[in-house]
Amino acid sequence: MESSQLEPDEVARYARHIVLAEIGGSGQQRLKTARVLVIGAGGLGSPVLSYLAAAGVGVLGVIDDDSVSLSNLQRQILHDTDTVGMAKTESAARALNRLNPHTRVVPHEMRLTADNAVDILTGYDMVVDGSDNFDTRYLLADTCEMLKIPLITAAVGRFDGSITVLTPYEDGADGQPCPRYRDLFPEAPPPGLVPSCAEAGVIGALTGVIGTLQAMEVIKLITGAGEPLVGRLLLYDGLAASFRTVRYGRKN
Repeated sequence: MESSQLEPDEVARYARHIVLAEIGGSGQQRLKTARVLVIGAGGLGSPVLSYLAAAGVGVLGVIDDDSVSLSNLQRQILHDTDTVGMAKTESAARALNRLNPHTRVVPHEMRLTADNAVDILTGYDMVVDGSDNFDTRYLLADTCEMLKIPLITAAVGRFDGSITVLTPYEDGADGQPCPRYRDLFPEAPPPGLVPSCAEAGVIGALTGVIGTLQAMEVIKLITGAGEPLVGRLLLYDGLAASFRTVRYGRKN
């Protein structure tokens, strides 16, 4: 069990959080004892991990089986030219340790599979999906529901992105079960229908916008501030500079 006691330098580091009535000292202590797993140390994972480390999350797990390539650096801001060829988990851990030595980074240099998902996710308070494939998204959604772990999931296209929060093991304010990922997307599209970032391209700053929104939802869930995006899909159009929210519910 991580100690929630804030050291004097932590009080100074998080002073702008502590003066917020919605967070305060108790919320910062909850951040310190939180354990968050981030899937992917790429375009979405970079801002998620950076802002959660800066916010004082006590333990950050990061799972990725890839290494840093030059083409990543346009959007994956955790990494730099000197870490090209290095495992992304190692590169991320080095960057996060420089940012905040109070955050403990747990690297999982592997791909998430049906065989290891339960073992890896168990022990974390919530999971952030920064993956880039549908197999992982559905596996995460099903596993988090089974383990009763909140899942903050997002996706990006060329200039647009979306984000929602999944807690299907809970009931909403209306007494009805909260929706599942499959209530939004009943099944994955056929292989090849949705082009990858390498095929279609993606604007680097877009991943910063969506990943930062994911980090914000994590902080809200940990501290109890605000209303998380449960049952709401937030859509962002970068070219139009517009946001809209679509409400969705449990279908069965």
